[in-house]
Amino acid sequence: MSPVLDRIASVRLSSVTLPLPTGISDAKVLTGRQRPMTEVVFLFAEITTDSGAEGVGFSYSKRAGGPAQFAHAREVAPDLIGEDPSDIGRLWTKLTWSGASVGRSGAATQALAAIDVALWDLKAKRAGLPLAKLLGAYRDSVRCYNTSGGFLHESVEQIKDNATRTLESGVGGIKIKVGQPDLAEDLRRVAAIREHLGDAVPLMVDANQQWDRPTAMRAGRALEEFGLVWIEEPLDAYDAEGHAELARSLTTAVATGEMLTSVAEHYELIRHGAADILQPDAPRIGGITQFLKLATLADHRNLQLAPHFAMEIHVHLAAAYPHEPWVEHFDWLYPLFNERLEISGGRMRLSSRPGLGITLSEQARAWTTDSVIVDKPA
Repeated sequence: MSPVLDRIASVRLSSVTLPLPTGISDAKVLTGRQRPMTEVVFLFAEITTDSGAEGVGFSYSKRAGGPAQFAHAREVAPDLIGEDPSDIGRLWTKLTWSGASVGRSGAATQALAAIDVALWDLKAKRAGLPLAKLLGAYRDSVRCYNTSGGFLHESVEQIKDNATRTLESGVGGIKIKVGQPDLAEDLRRVAAIREHLGDAVPLMVDANQQWDRPTAMRAGRALEEFGLVWIEEPLDAYDAEGHAELARSLTTAVATGEMLTSVAEHYELIRHGAADILQPDAPRIGGITQFLKLATLADHRNLQLAPHFAMEIHVHLAAAYPHEPWVEHFDWLYPLFNERLEISGGRMRLSSRPGLGITLSEQARAWTTDSVIVDKPA
């Protein structure tokens, strides 16, 4: 066995609460299942080795779950101290067994994701490469679309203005929220946005799991005329059979997967043929190690990928996927980092910075609500 070149000396875990300027509403709010979202809670992991190398990673929770992620990470992080940071897969398995009694999905997996992403960031930095280049990039830029300007708490006129500014900034496509109790209102909004954008601009819609099977079928057929790139989460996230029936019946692509928290759950979608486009979220499914496993399964079935949220991570993973993907653009995370991704011509471009290419801002430090440093015993 080759000698260990370096060892993990410390892990700093931070819970950071990002406030949103206004309460965010999608269909889950309009159907009474959730309150408007006013903040996002992030779990950051910063790993330092004996040689002084550093890596940063993050996970997140919208609404409940942030404190649970932080607590679980704090419990298992001591098992990293003294380990070789290069052995990422082995360390993921070790930490999974450290918290085996709470399972291999949900908050526990998301807690491991922050650590796993930090280890990959560290590995790419030690190699002096952007993460996508370490993984093996197929492209230096990826198609991108915006979601943060298309929520249901905003009027159609405001969404039009948002879309115009977004396209002028270089983003390539627009996604808007649907799934309201009144399907006719959904169709009215989609028609207005499509007319505003014209036929050439890629347009997606997202129902956030709020339709039952008959409604989803009616909605999907009614939406065919608008030339959508996809219909997202038309049904409950775990209804693989229902999604499969829609995918077989509709001309428009069906996309789903963002709410799932393990590779195993995504495999059910793949096995049933439930999605034309998979939307995995690396922080939700356990990090980059798990995302790469899922990407191999998706590639085997020639599926498209459109990773959910966390574009700072997903731009790298999408660039390393064989089939041309989409990456979701959200401007919510801008205050957390000192760097910005370059976006132009409808595409999000890889930077030459090593690793993920991000560093935490002073604002992120100021929004920290809890923090702990795990290191070698005195």
